[in-house]
Amino acid sequence: MPIIVNLDIMLTKRNMKSKELAEIIGITTANMSILKSGKAKAVRFSTLEAICKALDCQPGDILEFIED
Repeated sequence: MPIIVNLDIMLTKRNMKSKELAEIIGITTANMSILKSGKAKAVRFSTLEAICKALDCQPGDILEFIED
């Protein structure tokens, strides 16, 4: 898949656990796992906004396009 999710990198930079982020943004840990693994088919803008607010980052810090 050409869209790479770099959520683990941002979590490490912010010294935050995925469970903590899931609680802050209001999603389940299972959904957080799906998002982190890159297996999500879509991401709501509201979820992306909440992640960016919680991690003090930009969407481009989390999502990356790499051409096959």
